[in-house]
Amino acid sequence: MFEKPNNKIEREHNKFTLVKAKKIESEWQMDLLGQTLDMPFILSKDLDFLAYFKSIVKKRYTSKGNYDNWLSTYNYLEDYTKGQCLMSEVDKAFCQGFKDYLDSCYTKKSSAYKLSVNSKYSYFNKFRAAIKQAMEDKHLHHNPILRIKAFPQGESFREFLTLDEVKKLKAVRCDNPVLERAAFWSIRTGMRWGDCVKLRWIDLQYSEDQGYFIRFNQNKTKSYETLPITEEAVKELGNPAIDSQEYVFKGLTYSSHNNFLLAKWAMNAGITKHITFHSFRHTNATLLISAGEDIYTVSKMLGHKELRTTEIYAKVLNSKIEAANRIKF
Repeated sequence: MFEKPNNKIEREHNKFTLVKAKKIESEWQMDLLGQTLDMPFILSKDLDFLAYFKSIVKKRYTSKGNYDNWLSTYNYLEDYTKGQCLMSEVDKAFCQGFKDYLDSCYTKKSSAYKLSVNSKYSYFNKFRAAIKQAMEDKHLHHNPILRIKAFPQGESFREFLTLDEVKKLKAVRCDNPVLERAAFWSIRTGMRWGDCVKLRWIDLQYSEDQGYFIRFNQNKTKSYETLPITEEAVKELGNPAIDSQEYVFKGLTYSSHNNFLLAKWAMNAGITKHITFHSFRHTNATLLISAGEDIYTVSKMLGHKELRTTEIYAKVLNSKIEAANRIKF
């Protein structure tokens, strides 16, 4: 601001700055009022919240599992709202109501079962993420879900292969060679499906002091990680493409057909467990821990944000060992 404007330009500058300052002051006052009354200040009150939520779902197709979780959340939200909900209705009572609904409703597959602990945890967290996105998009000015506690997370079952089963799998061929290469890469590195799909040859680096490693942005956590890679894992990838920008697992896509080929491959190897691609990441973690690797190191290699996520693998191994020790002859 010019204290004593000398010309038209300086006067216009003062006028513009004053208008901007009043706008900021008004938004600050509304935000303070919203926090005091525990109500959101709606910037897009007539926006269809369900349509907005569905637009977020469509952007989450980074992996089939992630997309399915978002879609399921939308389906339960649609049931809760009976198919109609404006952004102006999204207040604390609405958010608490949706949480209570998830806590009491039955699954889509069967009216005999209520949602599992982890389903409630996952769906409400997706809903919370959508509210956060609405704030970032300036459809909501105050967070109505801020003081509502999340559901506790349960310990989910994590299927994995033993070392003997990995050897059995290696002894037979998969009908999709690219899927086979990606599977053993995941077993050796612990990389997720989404990270394997987007991996390029240029991401694979080498230095004298560190050996082979990958510096990549994790698809799920959006955090950059440096992952050390063994020479055996690099050799299994085969010869690198001439174009360093080419995908390492070119042509690898999610499909029900590939899921079938994965199940067929396991069956041909004499493995009766229900194996998904994510089981290979679990296999990497459990093999490292069973080999005596420090849990903090394993947590870092897997890119876990919280140590308790990695500790689940250790608990699974310990429970299996304890169960085996109870069998006496």
